[in-house]
Amino acid sequence: MRAVVYRGPRDLVVEDRPVPELGPHDVLLEVSHCGVCGSDLHMFVDGWGAPDSIGGHEYSGRVVAVGADVTGWSAGDEVVGGPAQRCGACEYCRAGRPQLCTGRSNPGVGEFQGAFADFVRVHEAEILRVPAGLSMRAAALAEPLAVALHGLTRGGVQAGQRVLVTGCGPIGALSIAAARARGVTEIVASEPHPTRRALAERLGATVVMPDDLPKPGMPFDLVDDPFDVALECSGHGVAMETALAQLKRGGTLVLVGAGMTWPRFDNNRILLNELVITGAFVYDPDGFPRALELLAAPEFPTDALIESDDVPLEGLSDAVERLVAGELPAKVLIAPGVAAGIGPKSGNGDAR
Repeated sequence: MRAVVYRGPRDLVVEDRPVPELGPHDVLLEVSHCGVCGSDLHMFVDGWGAPDSIGGHEYSGRVVAVGADVTGWSAGDEVVGGPAQRCGACEYCRAGRPQLCTGRSNPGVGEFQGAFADFVRVHEAEILRVPAGLSMRAAALAEPLAVALHGLTRGGVQAGQRVLVTGCGPIGALSIAAARARGVTEIVASEPHPTRRALAERLGATVVMPDDLPKPGMPFDLVDDPFDVALECSGHGVAMETALAQLKRGGTLVLVGAGMTWPRFDNNRILLNELVITGAFVYDPDGFPRALELLAAPEFPTDALIESDDVPLEGLSDAVERLVAGELPAKVLIAPGVAAGIGPKSGNGDAR
C-alpha cells in the first residue's frame, strides 16, 4: 500500500509499505477519507511526530478484511475510526471520563500508524458504523466534531448564553456549528484571516478582528457585553490571554486548541471574578454517536465545513503548508483513492 511517512519537520514522503497484518480482533479498512487535524500540523511542522510514522486519525473507510475472532464486522461495512480503548478500571474511566485514563498513550508517542494511507488496521472495538444516508466524506468529520462537542461540554455551553470563539480554523468552525446546533444564537468569532472570517460568518457568527477585543485595564474591570464561555481554538498564547479578559464573572475559558506559545494569565482577574480555566482533551464518552447524529441531520452545515476538493496522498505536504498559512478555512480531506497528477477530485454534490 501507499502511505505518507513522516521523516522529520516538513519532510513527508509517500512510500510503499506492507499492508498491515491482522491480529484476531483487528479489522482492515480501505481508507475513504482522512482529515488533516491541527495536531497533525504540530506533528509534521513543529516536530512532535515520531520519525518513520504514518499520521492521520480523522478517517472513514470500508472494511475489507477481519481478524479470526471478529464477529461484529464484515467486508463492505462503512465505518469511522472512534476512540481508542481505555482500561475501564482506573478512577477516571469509572467516573465516566475515559479521556483521562491513566493508561492512555500520549499524542505523538507510541506505535500509532494512522490513515494517511491506502489501508489502516484498527481494533474491532475502535470503529463505529456510518449511519445510513451519510456519505463517507461527511462521516470523516466525526472525530473533529466530537472534539468540538467535548469543548462545549467542558464549558457547559447551552442555549441563551453568549459565547466567544477565538481562532476559526476547522475546530473553531466546528465549534461554532455545534454551538448553533445546541441553540446558541449569540456567538462572536475572533479571527484575523479573511477566508476563515468568511466561513465563521457563513456559519452564523458575528466576526471581529482579534485587536477589536477590548483589554480591560484592571483585573476587576469587565468588558461591555461579556461572555459566559470562551472557546479558545487557535492555540496562541495571546489569544488565550485575550479570551480570559472577555469573560463575565463566573465565566469559563475552555482551551481547545493546542499550541506552542504559552499564555500569561492575570491571576487577580481569575481570583476576583471566580473565573474557570479548563482544558478539553479529545471526546465525551458519547461524543462519536452524537457527532454522527449531527452530521446526518439535514440542517447541519456539513458542506460548509469541508473544503470542496479532495486531496491525494501526494498533496498532503502542500495542504499542511496552506493550513498553517491560514489559506484553507475548512477541513481538508485526504482521499487515497484520488490519483496523483490528475488534479483534485471535486467533492461538490457529495457533502452528505
